[in-house]
Amino acid sequence: MNEPGKPLHVLFAAPAYWPATAFGGPIPVMRELAAGLVGTGCTVDVVTTSLTSVNGPRSRRTRIEEHEGLTILYTATPLNYRWMGLGPTVPLWLERRPRPDVVHVFGFRDPLGSTVAGWCRARKIPYVFEALGMFRPKLRKVWLKRALDVSLFRHVPSGAARLIACSALERDEYIAGGVAPDRIAVRPNGFPRIPRSEPGALRSRLGISNDAPLVLAVGRVANGKGLDLLVRAVAESRGAHLAMVGPDDGHGTSAELRQLASRLDVADRVHLLGELEHGRVLVALADADVLALASAHENFGMVAAEAASAGRAILLTDRCGVAELLGPDGALIVPFDADAVRQGLGLLLADPALRTRLGEGARGVADAWPWQRVVELQKTVYDEVVRDRTPA
Repeated sequence: MNEPGKPLHVLFAAPAYWPATAFGGPIPVMRELAAGLVGTGCTVDVVTTSLTSVNGPRSRRTRIEEHEGLTILYTATPLNYRWMGLGPTVPLWLERRPRPDVVHVFGFRDPLGSTVAGWCRARKIPYVFEALGMFRPKLRKVWLKRALDVSLFRHVPSGAARLIACSALERDEYIAGGVAPDRIAVRPNGFPRIPRSEPGALRSRLGISNDAPLVLAVGRVANGKGLDLLVRAVAESRGAHLAMVGPDDGHGTSAELRQLASRLDVADRVHLLGELEHGRVLVALADADVLALASAHENFGMVAAEAASAGRAILLTDRCGVAELLGPDGALIVPFDADAVRQGLGLLLADPALRTRLGEGARGVADAWPWQRVVELQKTVYDEVVRDRTPA
């Protein structure tokens, strides 16, 4: 039981953790939260799998690392489906560690998070649950996800003291799924500090002149990311290039995009670069005229936050949670629609003054939402949860 005024002991349970950047925005989010909490005096442990990518090697050995002030268990992961790994040594490790004051379960429908949530309930340890955009069944195997949500994984959200939403968009998904509004806390993600980079590296790699319009899309190459809409939009923007950076999700999306570019006769202007080290992605932002996030559903969209910090012009669909913070002064926000994406991208590429204005507005939002502010919001939720569980 936490004593009043004593720093909290927090446990993170995550299906993957740094440096597993192939799994997208949630990885740097968890890392920033953990580092920020340590900075406030909290003790933070992390239990996660040993996975680093969807098709990467699985480890049959458990390792414990002390890193950035954290104790991290990378559990042996003999089996996995995508980033959902089986960690058989997790219960034993949990029993050996000091009892946490509060647990933060990230992700949904994975064995590790479900195991930790069940352990918390059995030992009456409060936990918060953050679905990372997975709460509403979507994309593949929707029928199976719905069946699992009312059976095998039902205890995970139902047993949580709070559900964390990183946007009003995600909050609405929780409510639509039957969660009472007073159980939900909205805590946005922070906007990182991006060091200024000299432009030229990406254009030089692609053989693109400085005056050729360049659109950058960053994230998993997957269905639902709107990448096909961007290919079609670039095909109608004379001379524009599209660079897509990120790992393929393993379902053939990269091949489909290449075929589409070939049919539209823009194969020489559509570049699939695969996964890049995170630092190189940040450098690539300096070359982009527009950062485009045209997703059909994105509970936040960390790449847009990074682009905002770099002062880039941003195109977003209204299905991206980060649009709520950026607003019309920090991004061009359009419906998830082929014509809307095409028109919006065309408008941005044709108007340098508009790009400059939106880039400046985006940087202003980034300055208003540093990670320190977000960490304090998260810590307030933990404090409330622990206080609610502490006998008077």
